[in-house]
Amino acid sequence: MTFADLGLSDETLRAVTESGYTIPTPVQAQAIPPVLMNRDLIAIAQTGTGKTASFVLPMIDVLAHGRARAMMPRSLILEPTRELAAQVAENFDKYGKYHKLSMALLIGGVSMGDQTAALARGVDVLIATPGRLMDLFKRGKILLSGCSILVIDEADRMLDMGFIPDIEEICTKLPATRQTLLFSATMPGPIKKLADRFLSNPKQIEVARAGMNNLLIEQRLVETTSRGKRDALKALLAAEDVRTAMIFSNRKTTVRDLAEMLGRSGMKVGQIHGDMEQAERLRELDRFKDGTINILVASDVAARGLDIKGVSHVINYDIPWHPDDYVHRIGRTGRAGASGKAFSLVTPEDAEAIANIEKLTKSTIERVGKPVAATPVAETPALVTEAPAREDTRGPRRRPRSDRPAQAAPVPAPAPVAAPVAIAEPVVASAPAPVAQPKPAPTPQPRQDRHDRPARDDRRDIPYREPRRPQQDDRRPQRVVDEGPDDGWNGPFPNFLTVRLDLPPRD
Repeated sequence: MTFADLGLSDETLRAVTESGYTIPTPVQAQAIPPVLMNRDLIAIAQTGTGKTASFVLPMIDVLAHGRARAMMPRSLILEPTRELAAQVAENFDKYGKYHKLSMALLIGGVSMGDQTAALARGVDVLIATPGRLMDLFKRGKILLSGCSILVIDEADRMLDMGFIPDIEEICTKLPATRQTLLFSATMPGPIKKLADRFLSNPKQIEVARAGMNNLLIEQRLVETTSRGKRDALKALLAAEDVRTAMIFSNRKTTVRDLAEMLGRSGMKVGQIHGDMEQAERLRELDRFKDGTINILVASDVAARGLDIKGVSHVINYDIPWHPDDYVHRIGRTGRAGASGKAFSLVTPEDAEAIANIEKLTKSTIERVGKPVAATPVAETPALVTEAPAREDTRGPRRRPRSDRPAQAAPVPAPAPVAAPVAIAEPVVASAPAPVAQPKPAPTPQPRQDRHDRPARDDRRDIPYREPRRPQQDDRRPQRVVDEGPDDGWNGPFPNFLTVRLDLPPRD
C-alpha cells in the first residue's frame, strides 16, 4: 500500500513524495481513511510510528475547501509542550506547501502580539498548548465556535501534566457537531472517560502499544554507582561510536551540570529543559538537528514526540520515575525504520524502577560490562577505610570525657571556694549601693535640658564634640551634687562657731 491508495489529494501526495516518503506506516494506513470520512478517531500508537502525519495529511485535504474568519479558527490541535506544537507546525508547512492554508502557533514563552495579530486575520489551523489557548480565550482574543476539527495529541502526556481539566473546558466551548481525533500512547482511565464524553462513535485503532518493545532499538543496562555515574557516562561516550546522542536526566539542575561537564571535556553539547526560554530551546534543537552539536542533554520535556532524524544513541543518565517515560525516551532513536541503541545507567537504588520497566515492556533488558567498574570499586574500600580513620581521630577527642572522673578529685575544691564567695557577697552588695543611687539622676536632667535647647538650625555653628564633653565631665560631680536638695551645711562645724561670748546682762 502507498499513500496514493489512501485517498489523498494530488497536491498532498506531491508534497509527501518530495519529503521522501512513499509507503505509509501502519498507524497512517489505518488512521488517514476514517479522518477523510469525517469520523471521530481514537489512535493508540507507540511513539515514533508516524502519528503526526496520520492527522496532518488528511486535515490538509479536509480544510482545503473553505475560508477562515477573523478570530475563529477552523481547526484546533492541542499539544502538551511547545516543542511538539512547533514540530506539528513544521509538518503543516512541509506537507501543505501546495495548499493556501493559514496557520497560527499559540505557545507560551512568546509575545502575544504576533499571535493575536494572526488570529485577527483568520487562520485555518490553530496549533496551541492548553495554557496559552485558555489565556487568550479569557482575554476575548479568540472564538472557538467555528472550529470543526479538534485534535488532542499525546493525551496521556496531557494527563500527566494536569491539562485534562483545561481540555474538558475547551471541549465545552467547541461546537457539538465537530470531528474529534484523539492520539495517545496509552489509554488510562481518565483518558477513556474523556473519550467517552466528547467523542461520538469513534473508530479505534491500536498499533504497537507503549509497553511493546521496539525491536530496532538495542537496549542495555550499565551497572554503576551514584558516585561513578559521571565517569560511566564519559566512558560510554568514548567507547561507543556516537554520531548523535540524547542524554536524559530527571532534574533540570542535573541537565545543566552534565552539559557543563561534557563541554569542559571538549564535546559539542547542548541542553534543553523547562527553565529555558522558548527561543533558547528552539535554538538548541536547531543546533542539534543541523549538526552544530552532536550531544543534547535534556529533561523529559524532549522525551515525547520530537522527531529528530539520525539519533544513534539514547542514554538515560537517570532512570525515569514512570515506566512509560522510559519507552518515550528510547523512542528518540530507532525511528522510521532505522536502528538505534539505548543505554541506561543503573544503580542499586534503581532496582524497583527497572523491574517496573521490564514488567511494562514484558522483556528482560540485558546487563553489560561496567565501563567504570574499576573506579567505583576502588573508591568504595577507600571510603570504608577512611570512615574508621575518622572514628580513630575522633576517639581521642572523646576519651577526655571518659577521663573526667579522674579529675573528680578537685571537684570538692569548689566547696571551700563557695564559702568565700558567700563572704564576698556583702562586700559586693555594699559596693553598688552608692553607685546605684546616682545612676538615674544624670540621665533625666540632661534630657530635660534638651527640650529647652535651641533648634538644630540654631546650633549649626556649635562643634559636634562640645555637647558630649560636658556630659562626660559632669558625670562625677553629678553623683555628689545631685544626690538631693541642698538643705544646709552638712559638713563639720568650724571652731569659730563654737566660741561663746559672755556678755553682761542688760539692765
